[in-house]
Amino acid sequence: MSNGVSSHPEEPARPETPRHVAIIMDGNGRWAAARGLPRGEGHRRGVEALRRVVRASHELGISYLTIYSFSSENWSRPATEIGDLFGLLRRFIRNDLATLHRDGVRVRVIGEREGLEQDIRALLAEAEDLTKDNTALTLVVAFNYGSRQEIAQAAQRLAREVADGKRAVETITADTLGRYLDAPDIPDPDMIIRTSGEQRLSNFLMWQAAYSELVFVPIHWPDFDRAALEGAIAEYARRERRFGGLAAKTGS
Repeated sequence: MSNGVSSHPEEPARPETPRHVAIIMDGNGRWAAARGLPRGEGHRRGVEALRRVVRASHELGISYLTIYSFSSENWSRPATEIGDLFGLLRRFIRNDLATLHRDGVRVRVIGEREGLEQDIRALLAEAEDLTKDNTALTLVVAFNYGSRQEIAQAAQRLAREVADGKRAVETITADTLGRYLDAPDIPDPDMIIRTSGEQRLSNFLMWQAAYSELVFVPIHWPDFDRAALEGAIAEYARRERRFGGLAAKTGS
């Protein structure tokens, strides 16, 4: 990252600040097309936006930031674009990991790693291992991730325990299944932001999003910045979170 997340004084988290923000970073290609630029340039500028948002999240007192960086459905894109995305991931980790570590950011990765190139798997493992003791901000990278796949794999693990006689069917509850997801120790997102104006989850954190506030913003991801994040938080703060009940609950 060109500027560390600690370049500005950290602001104390306000009561209405979400503890966990998840972002579907959409619109890189449309941003580039509107400017007559190749899609790869849109993805490159999207990485710059990510740097800004990681820094702003820390400054605003957000504890967890989850980003949808590569979905399991993205394999259907042209090979050249997939190559560009993987190249950006490699450069982001190699160029930015030291700064993330210095600034106390912990990196967690969710998603399927089987089938990924060995150097990508090694980079993801390195990022997690180097930063595992950091506490300033947890950056959760959803890479080669799909929510249906995550839920199906959790169900498979539970089914094996039943088949092996280690668990009774009656013991399987929603809470039980939740503990078998990719990162059960991380709280569900309070708010999910999607850029570019699209209004759907696209197979992202569908289990964890049960009571998340969804905020859709019209700007494309490369133009997303601290002001846009603050605007989304302001929208979040105006909502009453009832979690299925009648009275609004405060806090996360």
